[in-house]
Amino acid sequence: MKLIGEAVDKVRRAETKSRPELKGSRYLWLKNDANLTAAQKTARGSLAKANLKTARAWAMRLAFQDIYKERSRGWAEVMFDRWCSWARRSRLEPMKAVAGTLRRHAEGILAWFDSRIANGLIEGINSLVQAAKAKARGYRSLRNLKAITYLVAGKLQLKLPT
Repeated sequence: MKLIGEAVDKVRRAETKSRPELKGSRYLWLKNDANLTAAQKTARGSLAKANLKTARAWAMRLAFQDIYKERSRGWAEVMFDRWCSWARRSRLEPMKAVAGTLRRHAEGILAWFDSRIANGLIEGINSLVQAAKAKARGYRSLRNLKAITYLVAGKLQLKLPT
């Protein structure tokens, strides 16, 4: 989603040069509806009807988010392929580039539908382990590193009985 958001912003920046009404509308296109005020929703709605390239890129962003609402990997794969095809035919260079990147990483993206595990959880645990390593300034053995990793990442509460 980060790559798609950046692509929408690149399309908006390029189009702002010829369409001054887009000036100052960055966050209207990058935020989800739940995070917009009523005035912002109205402003984006009127801009979205103006036949803008940015509006097409935004619609692609919303369509990609809908892929994650699918329950099965099979349907998600079909929607993912359709989305990539749409992005490649869109004549919006940033979206075409994102489609190529996502296509190269399709197996990892679609693996989420099997495991429902996002990369953020793993990255969070990794940061805890790295912080523990830095705090200790190294460990004498791999066994000790594994033990502190389980201790820190497992969030164990080790309190003495009182």
